[in-house]
Amino acid sequence: MDELDQIRERKRQELMRDAEAALDWPSKPVEVSDASFNDFIKRYNVVLVDCWAPWCGPCRMVAPIIDALAQEMKGRMAFGKLNTDMNPRTSMRFQIEAIPTMLVFKEGEMVDRIVGAKPKDDLARRLKAFL
Repeated sequence: MDELDQIRERKRQELMRDAEAALDWPSKPVEVSDASFNDFIKRYNVVLVDCWAPWCGPCRMVAPIIDALAQEMKGRMAFGKLNTDMNPRTSMRFQIEAIPTMLVFKEGEMVDRIVGAKPKDDLARRLKAFL
């Protein structure tokens, strides 16, 4: 096997590993809680957590956008949903004062906070900067 064949084989193996890893990524938002929050944001390289409440109109407007982005970005970004009414400890930790608030994490560290309902194109553009 010459050097070019070795490079091709190494690249093929990398692509296979990436494809297998993508199978573990959720294709829809995962419900997170005070208890599961830290594990969730550390499990995936890039994560968006949608902080919401059932009574919030703008949160209900954002929900289908988050669902669509979760499907489109599967394997590159994981999406979670945190009900702020049911999970006050995490809400206080990140000082969630208005909903919807979307928290973006990269390698377990918060890198962005998006407050308020945003159009899908705007949100996607902003998120792609972290991929």
